[in-house]
Amino acid sequence: MKDFKNKVIVVTGAGSGMGRAYAIEFAKLGAKLALNDYEEDPLNETLEILKNQGVSEVYSEAFDVSDKDKMFAFAENVKAKFGNAHVVINNAGIEGSTETAYHTSIEDYHKIMNINFFGVVHGTKAFLPQLVANNEGAVVNVSSVFGLVGIPNNSDYCASKFAVRGFTQALAIEFHESPISIHCVHPGGIDRTNIVRKRRRAFSESI
Repeated sequence: MKDFKNKVIVVTGAGSGMGRAYAIEFAKLGAKLALNDYEEDPLNETLEILKNQGVSEVYSEAFDVSDKDKMFAFAENVKAKFGNAHVVINNAGIEGSTETAYHTSIEDYHKIMNINFFGVVHGTKAFLPQLVANNEGAVVNVSSVFGLVGIPNNSDYCASKFAVRGFTQALAIEFHESPISIHCVHPGGIDRTNIVRKRRRAFSESI
């Protein structure tokens, strides 16, 4: 897919950081945007930025991507508003405890897996049928360099991002002969995001 004009682009975690950047860049290409974030205020800030840039084709909902029912409802609402999605960027995520595995609680592991991993699964499963119906499209699941190597004091975050990596690689093989492209992104060294700042602090404290 080379022309994104009037294509429907879904971005989760669009209230800040990379999610906001994705939204702004796709808007420049003439895409219709369907945006999500857990927090309403940051999401509204993104919407205001887009409005000031003259972007009008935007639909948004604030909800937790770990909530399967809300994600599937979002997919239906996007379809009702714009038609089937063409690109889905599962970007939403949270930082981990930045504690050693010994001191990280079971509850912390469940929380981060529910958002960072199952949020990706929910977004993929909710929107993938729309891409298949279009007979074109792309799923972009955002992992991390922490999904490539285990880092001390980040076992919960690494586990969630390794899971995204494995899920996406398997999905890519399953769809390799289809017109749907599946991508796993491993960002590293990206400034001005809350997660990166916390990750750097935790890493520096562990060495």
